Amino acid sequence: MTQKKTPGSGSRGLTVRVKTAKSRTVSSARWLERQLNDPYVAEARRRGFRSRAAFKLEQLDDKLRFLKPGGRVVDLGAAPGGWTQVAIARTGADKGRGKVVGIDLLPIEPIADATLIEGDFLAEDAPDKLKALLDGPADVVLSDMAASTVGHARTDHLRIMALAEAAYAFAQEVLAPGGAFVCKLFQGGAQQELQQMLKQDFETVRYVKPPASRAESSETYIVATGYRGGRGL
Repeated sequence: MTQKKTPGSGSRGLTVRVKTAKSRTVSSARWLERQLNDPYVAEARRRGFRSRAAFKLEQLDDKLRFLKPGGRVVDLGAAPGGWTQVAIARTGADKGRGKVVGIDLLPIEPIADATLIEGDFLAEDAPDKLKALLDGPADVVLSDMAASTVGHARTDHLRIMALAEAAYAFAQEVLAPGGAFVCKLFQGGAQQELQQMLKQDFETVRYVKPPASRAESSETYIVATGYRGGRGL
């Protein structure tokens, strides 16, 4: 059997093979096998993270340092809460310093030191509601959301980009000057318009694919820092 390392440790474990069964399709068996052999899944469980995606945010912030002590953070599409957990630790919200608010269409199990609400961030009253919960404008707006897909590559990419642009339109309503916007994208050629908007509104715009992002995935993250706006404040 082949072996894999877990992130941040020298331990090695045997690769688990999953067979199909009457109640399990080939695709679900492959997904389960990938989960069982993913070192980030095991490490997330060990550290108490709700998802392996938490490592993506940690790695993005390790590189670009946008989550600052005392900062106010909005986590769009927060379920199940992995990014929220990282934001709490890095802003010091667990020590009474920063503030973290998460919003999702789905209910989220409570997380200590964060305010989590069920709702649509596209709703007209969402920016004011979130600013009230933050007690002011946001220093960082995070979005790890992915749009539902239909299986047609071009259509799916356009849906993803429409969601990313909506996330940024929301960020314009809540971000403080100097703030940051972090958003998941999928490579497909339609992101130039968003990139140009961000370059006009931020001092620095970077594309980053964190190590925790699976190599076979086309996902990447756009990280914009040094917001020049603040029109909604």
